Amino acid sequence: MAGQNASAGDEVGESRVEEVRRWLSYTADLLRGTTLPVQNYDPDKHDRLISFSGLPGYEETDRYWLNVPFSFVSINYDHEDDKHLYHVVEPKLDELEADLLDRLAEDIREPLLYREDVADDPEAALREELQDRLEEYGVDIELESYYRLFYYLHRRFHGYGQIDPIMHDPHVEDISCDGPNLPIFVYHDDYTDVETNVSFESQELSNFVIQLAQRSGRHVSVSDPVVSATLPDGSRIELALGEEVTPRGSAFTIRKYADEPFTPIDLLEYGTANLDMLAFLWLCIENNRSLLFAGGTAAGKTTSMNAVSMFIPPRAKVLTIEDTRELSLYHDNWLSSVTRERLDDDDITMYDLLRSALRHRPEYIIVGEVRGEEAITLFQAMNTGHTTFSTMHADSVQTVINRLENEPINVPRPMVQSLDVLCVQVLTRSQGERVRRMRTLAEIEGIDQRTGELDYSNTYSWRATEDTFTDSGSDLLDEIREERGWSQSELLKEIRNRKKFLKYLRDEGVNDYRRFTAMVNKYYADSAEVLDRIEDAGVEVEP
Repeated sequence: MAGQNASAGDEVGESRVEEVRRWLSYTADLLRGTTLPVQNYDPDKHDRLISFSGLPGYEETDRYWLNVPFSFVSINYDHEDDKHLYHVVEPKLDELEADLLDRLAEDIREPLLYREDVADDPEAALREELQDRLEEYGVDIELESYYRLFYYLHRRFHGYGQIDPIMHDPHVEDISCDGPNLPIFVYHDDYTDVETNVSFESQELSNFVIQLAQRSGRHVSVSDPVVSATLPDGSRIELALGEEVTPRGSAFTIRKYADEPFTPIDLLEYGTANLDMLAFLWLCIENNRSLLFAGGTAAGKTTSMNAVSMFIPPRAKVLTIEDTRELSLYHDNWLSSVTRERLDDDDITMYDLLRSALRHRPEYIIVGEVRGEEAITLFQAMNTGHTTFSTMHADSVQTVINRLENEPINVPRPMVQSLDVLCVQVLTRSQGERVRRMRTLAEIEGIDQRTGELDYSNTYSWRATEDTFTDSGSDLLDEIREERGWSQSELLKEIRNRKKFLKYLRDEGVNDYRRFTAMVNKYYADSAEVLDRIEDAGVEVEP
């Protein structure tokens, strides 16, 4: 036994000696002086910053860059548990690099705070401070080490910490953290809800929640532990601090903001709607019909509303009202407004903004979501000739009507009939994939004189079994035909022309919202020229 203890003691002693040697070597490096020729990293000339040989026991199904050349994701499938894993791969730091990173983070923080040029070019400011500190320390490092340090400093000061790589993923819609020491989950376009290899420790998570609130210009504390806000990039966040309302600890959910909003062409590509439905909505919007988009959480209500809003005529005055910024239009005459909440008596609510909006004399008013007293003002605007678009949480036409007519919204039934088109959208599964579909496009027809109930008809409906849309005819199109003085054949020709236009843009891959809006504006300005170009391209659609 004594021999065993002596042997163990020798091993510990040798370990300590080796540790001292490493630190002596590190100190010598610091004192040696440095010449740090910082140059652009070139993967063809320099060693790789990251390496990854796969996860044992998993089958890698996908791999793509998140932040070249610093991070990528490896998506793996576990056959035993029948689930996917979203594995973030970042540069690995050795012990000396990790120690150097901690020191750099402390020494660089304050100079960055006081630099006036940080906002203009944060990366350049960080590079200069990093190089200055390394020269000050006299440390001599390889170019690869420099860039690994730069990555983690940038992630800490200008990025989103541990979730920064995920924030770069265009395929991720939501990021959810349910508490400390729990894996973060993401909602991925292709793999739906997926567990990641990223997690936070308790204090680390609380600090991160506070940081997210500060970035959004909000305050979160134990006395006010729940905050809804918008990040500078437009992403929506829901924060919970401590264990007051979330017993497992601090938590957050980030609903990522798409850099490029969906266009009607994207709705076609994803099968959310078909050509007939989009041509119908285009005519309704051009002819000042009011729309309401309903659906459950993550059904794509706001996305679809934003997309079809690109059909608004180019010079019409548009005013948008939201509690968290989501809408993005490429429209010259557009005024965007956002609520301001939780500032004691100085709150500016959606109701306040909507009342103010009417004084701006807008032709189109787009409200992010109606859920309270602002709905009455919205319907009053409809009744006074304003064209309005909005969204609501509901899963059917009848549920929408019930919500509008009852607490807490309480819109009188005669006012509800001023709504023209109601779109109910769903997030569902079709042929083994999760999809978003416009399940119903309904027209509000008025109040039935016999029963006193609100009448509506389903103009378009989605058939889940065939994943197709059916057309039941439209009284609203007949109203538009009479207003425009068209014959039936002229109406059908106009619908066919717009379907050709949309098909042409889809065939040409025009899904950038700026290009799409520019083409729509050109159609409004000179439809004959646009249609001639489409004819030359040989585009045909079903009658």
